[in-house]
Amino acid sequence: MRARLILVLNTLVICSLLALGVPLATSIVRQHQDALFQDRLDDTTRFASIVAGEPLGSSPSEIGGELDRYHDVYGTSAAVVDRQRSTLFATPGFPGGDADDVRAGLRQAFAGRHSADTGTIWPWDDGPLVVAAPVTRNGDVVGAVVTVSPTGRMRSAVTRDWALLAAAEAVAVLLFLALAHLVATWILRPVRALDAVTHTIATGRLDVRVPAATGPPELRRLTASFNEMVQKVEATMERQRAFVADASHQLRNPLSAVMLRLEGLALSLPPGSEEEIQDLRHEAERLTRVLDDLLELALAEENGATVETIDLAVLVDERVTAWQVVADRRAIEVRRRWTGPVLGSADPTGLGSAFDAVIDNALKFSPEGSAVTVEVAETGGDVEIRVTDEGSGLPPEELARIGDRFWRSPGHQNVDGSGLGLSVARTLLEASGGRLEIAAADGAGLRVTMAVPAAGV
Repeated sequence: MRARLILVLNTLVICSLLALGVPLATSIVRQHQDALFQDRLDDTTRFASIVAGEPLGSSPSEIGGELDRYHDVYGTSAAVVDRQRSTLFATPGFPGGDADDVRAGLRQAFAGRHSADTGTIWPWDDGPLVVAAPVTRNGDVVGAVVTVSPTGRMRSAVTRDWALLAAAEAVAVLLFLALAHLVATWILRPVRALDAVTHTIATGRLDVRVPAATGPPELRRLTASFNEMVQKVEATMERQRAFVADASHQLRNPLSAVMLRLEGLALSLPPGSEEEIQDLRHEAERLTRVLDDLLELALAEENGATVETIDLAVLVDERVTAWQVVADRRAIEVRRRWTGPVLGSADPTGLGSAFDAVIDNALKFSPEGSAVTVEVAETGGDVEIRVTDEGSGLPPEELARIGDRFWRSPGHQNVDGSGLGLSVARTLLEASGGRLEIAAADGAGLRVTMAVPAAGV
């Protein structure tokens, strides 16, 4: 953003400098050309007055010496032309009366007017400056004097002045570039701080605030409003977590009492009521699991993660061994795929609990006799733990919702569970900078990927 802001500011400055520089450059050309033209016009008029005092013949005497000396000093060729356009005298290098610019100058002189400076001679033009003055006697035009001056020296002077102008504008651009960099840094400092804090909040941390800004007043007000908003959101979520934790904890005691009374009631019921009692037990146990999961989710959101470097292969191997009993009970083969130590940065307790939720979900929805594959591998800057089952999988519209709290697929309503397992796993992973991804496996089933930063990243 800073680069774009600096680009916009410098574009405006460059356009402004061009708007001023182009007319100034044109003015420099006109200044040099006007000075040269006026000087040549004065000289040509003086020569015409000398010719007017002499009889026009085939070889004017006084004017010839003047024009020769003038040519030697200034390199300007000149000629005296009579009314019939015959050249009476010409210095070396005179292009002749048939040249277009000479003919135009003579036309004005024979009309009784001095040459007018109409065209602009740019540094890249190599044409001469032609000036003609009429020779008059008794009010009649009897001839003309024409001077043809090289413009190389004038064009060199213009080029030099243009170079100085360009250098001055380049220095101005560099100075403004440095100023724009400082201004952009000052303006965007609170924006960068806001972006960094927003990214941190997106990872699940709400205890960060944007430091006091030193930028424009509008951004300082934005920073204060943002901090106030985050503080209110944090307080609201804290109250929500406290409510969930307190409600889960407070409901456990009456639920335990209900289960005890239910067991006592089962002893006094007549024969044949065992099925109804068993259904009540299952519902009470299910409610107990929901309360346990809610309490675990609230604790996962409240407690901070202790990130350290651990060998994920060892941790996963221990957890798979612990779940092997459940897998054997359902005749599910658990395939382990990793080699050597795989180091990552994570909270070992949180990652272990997250893996338990994922492997529990995989074993729960896998058919008997199938396999669950557990892989641990380093990918880029992350270490990924992938758990792939061979269950029936989910359609795309349901796959997008898996992991939402209390959501369960309509086709799996008869499977025990609260719908909070993957939500707990995602919360535990995000607390230590990890992430949870769920996708359809090749063929059938689901692939759940738990990613945490690799050690040293």
